[in-house]
Amino acid sequence: MKLDYIHHIAIIASDYEKAKDFYVNKLELPVIRELYREVIGDWKIDLQLADGIELELFVKPNAPSRVNRPEALGLRHLAFAVQDVRAAANWLAAKGIECEPIRIDPVTNREMTFFFDPDGLPMELHG
Repeated sequence: MKLDYIHHIAIIASDYEKAKDFYVNKLELPVIRELYREVIGDWKIDLQLADGIELELFVKPNAPSRVNRPEALGLRHLAFAVQDVRAAANWLAAKGIECEPIRIDPVTNREMTFFFDPDGLPMELHG
């Protein structure tokens, strides 16, 4: 057996309006499905990334806070490949999303920068 590809990535957010504004309106990720799960008391929004990969956004208002960023055990950050890091950072800035200064990844020797979702989850732009 071999693992073929990443099917989806799941993120837990705390505020429905802020999360939906960030991921759908600002990052412009198309909504595949959205439903309120009354028994659980949360929202689940499935968003489309490239090549059929989905981002599952669970909105749970009472979820515990992230311990420390980005060095807690588990997911360190979510990285998006882009053709032009500076252009992508400018695109985010125009939407009110601040990026850290662009720097060169010492391993890949490519430009990179970080930004954060409304709950402080680190996200990377990597050229």
